[in-house]
Amino acid sequence: MSDDGGGYRDAKGRQRPAARRRSNDGRSAQRPTDRRRSGDPARRVAWQVTRNVADGAYANLDLQKLLREAGLHGRDAGFATELTYGAIRMRGLYDPIIERCAGRPVAQIDAPVLDTLRLGAHQLLGMRVPAHAAASETVALAREVNGAGAAGFVNAVLRRVSERTREEWVAEVIAGREPLERLSIEHSHPMWVVRAMRAALLERGTATSDDVDEQLLALLQADNAPPLVSLVARPGLATVEELVAAGAHASQLSRVGAVLDGGDPAQIDAVRRMRAAVQDEGSQLLTLALAEPGLVEGREHQEWLDLCAGPGGKTALLANLAAEQGAVVFANEVSEHRTTLVRKSLRATLEAGIEVMIGTGDGRDLGVEEPDTYERVLADVPCTGLGALRRRPEARWRRTPSDVTPLVTLQRQLLLSALATTRPGGVVGYSTCSPHLAETSQLVASVVEQTGATLQDARPLFRDTAGAPIEHLGNGPDVQLWPHLHGTDAMYFALLRKPETQD
Repeated sequence: MSDDGGGYRDAKGRQRPAARRRSNDGRSAQRPTDRRRSGDPARRVAWQVTRNVADGAYANLDLQKLLREAGLHGRDAGFATELTYGAIRMRGLYDPIIERCAGRPVAQIDAPVLDTLRLGAHQLLGMRVPAHAAASETVALAREVNGAGAAGFVNAVLRRVSERTREEWVAEVIAGREPLERLSIEHSHPMWVVRAMRAALLERGTATSDDVDEQLLALLQADNAPPLVSLVARPGLATVEELVAAGAHASQLSRVGAVLDGGDPAQIDAVRRMRAAVQDEGSQLLTLALAEPGLVEGREHQEWLDLCAGPGGKTALLANLAAEQGAVVFANEVSEHRTTLVRKSLRATLEAGIEVMIGTGDGRDLGVEEPDTYERVLADVPCTGLGALRRRPEARWRRTPSDVTPLVTLQRQLLLSALATTRPGGVVGYSTCSPHLAETSQLVASVVEQTGATLQDARPLFRDTAGAPIEHLGNGPDVQLWPHLHGTDAMYFALLRKPETQD
């Protein structure tokens, strides 16, 4: 990767800039013979990921694959990661800036060229890359992936972008707009997401009318901050101390968690052998809550169900926690492909002799097929994913308001099925990686009213590493975690207890 825009070393080994001439507008420009003919590998990987994401790929999965194929690691891999995530994440701000500099709507710019421009804009406005290097390297990339004609267009647009600071551009593109619209543009969240987050902060009791604007700003900023890597030590297979010895530091939130400040988690032996795994601390906390000893009385050898198990991270933690209590977990997934992912996640658990029953089926049917069977059921349902925008930069652009209603219908069916599979007196842990009220408290309230289930106070089950109650969980009895308050994904959790007798 080159961030110096080219050049050479003199006889004493000192870096010298490439020969330059003055352009007609007085700006420095490289001679055509000195221009790079292709982009560097890190930028090329970033561009390819953005194109693949446009075709439906997931940035976090695709990026790792392409980094390996390009042989990038260390500083180059870090640069490619920051560039990829930032350009995708912040396009809500960069697009109106690009429109002004291009003199046309972004809809009229070829999509592959627009992705190149977003990468250039992020280097100029969101990274510590010298302006000349950001422009020249991005133009070289454009020449390679978009063609010579497009490279000239990219060069002209990025020159205009570089004429102002980020703060100056923000002031221009938000001028004259309503407060929420200004937040939407500056912090690059669709307006419907901003409104949904604001409503959730108020309804959950996290914010009041006096501080909701401050809380909302902090939440949007947290969504745009690259998260640290959270690890889980699967009980009986690995320990937090082992992860700390490998370079992580112990989580302050989760008793089975650790946090890695940098580096590749796959280099840690426990992670590589799947005795530990990458898992958000919020996911760890809700799994620990459902596995709380003594939560359900009854049979000596209990059976627990993970209704929507894929890709298997929560299942693996739940299975190891269940084994400590003499219980066995049944894992269900709707497709063979996702069932395969569950088996992969559980490899070390199964090799350790811990029994997990894994099957494929529609979770909506299990309530009829296996009624009154399980003491504890985890219903970690498909959702909009608005709580994981830090880790999934494309999710904010991929989801639309029209997705909510069909998802809520599916979530309701799965929760009703989960309750039906539960033994009288047993519990269902309903969770989503979204704070949207329609997917969380509103849905749970309607199911409670329909079924007669009792909504238990889940807040006492959420304790930090020291055993102290975790704060800012909301008014209860359900729980909402937040990136800006807890440093986790915005996980929601409700604990429903099935009546002992059915009328």
